[in-house]
Amino acid sequence: MRRHRVRPGTKVDLGDIDPAETGRYEDEDAAREHLGRDVERLAALQEVLYAEHRHAVLIVLQGMDTAGKDGTIKHVFSAVNPSGCEVAPFKVPTEEEADHDFLWRAHRFAPRRGHMTIFNRSHYEDVLVPFVHRLQPRDVIRRRYDQINAFERILIENGTVVLKFFLHVSKDEQCARLQARLDDPTKQWKFSLKDVEERKLWPRYQKAYECLLGHCSTRRAPWHVIPANHKWYRNLAVADILVETIRALDCKYPRPELSAAERKRIRL
Repeated sequence: MRRHRVRPGTKVDLGDIDPAETGRYEDEDAAREHLGRDVERLAALQEVLYAEHRHAVLIVLQGMDTAGKDGTIKHVFSAVNPSGCEVAPFKVPTEEEADHDFLWRAHRFAPRRGHMTIFNRSHYEDVLVPFVHRLQPRDVIRRRYDQINAFERILIENGTVVLKFFLHVSKDEQCARLQARLDDPTKQWKFSLKDVEERKLWPRYQKAYECLLGHCSTRRAPWHVIPANHKWYRNLAVADILVETIRALDCKYPRPELSAAERKRIRL
């Protein structure tokens, strides 16, 4: 899965990355067992992470509308204990949030030790949207890239693992998924005319993502560009990277308060 990682300082061209890639798997059936193992491993790793209470894990999910942020959360994290895993959705800033610096709300939602927090969209909206809609001068956006890198470095130096995933979907696949929302009565509530308007800005969004991926993929907080046309591969790739990264923390259960001899003397 390392091939999905954006190397620091790399100039990213999303046109060179196939959103329909499925790695070494031909179809969903071939990958189902692997994904199942990853989901189970992630649940086990999260339990030890929670018990040890030394590290935290921040997962950032970004992508165009319909890229599958909600679906990734639903499938990849289906077995984790909700007591140690939170989801923070980033929507239009509230009045209170807008009165602070743009990273204030991100720091408020950062995970506690022992916890995993998933940002559904994230602080990157504050460089993405201004870039696409030309709400801020480019020099302001460039400074924000540096401020984001500094913010993430603070988290990392205080025990938080930062993993960032851009779910890369094609324009044709987005069209098919938007149409599916229109056609399915159980999904029509998710459809918005704003999605159609934002779709017209597709080239600008691609350029904005290329810039933030290039500026903000660092050695300790890398971006991963995940091919997302096939939902099953998207889930597998994200799960695989999470398991590999959290396992490398080598978390341990805390030592018990009582010695073995003391535990044997207890009569319940």
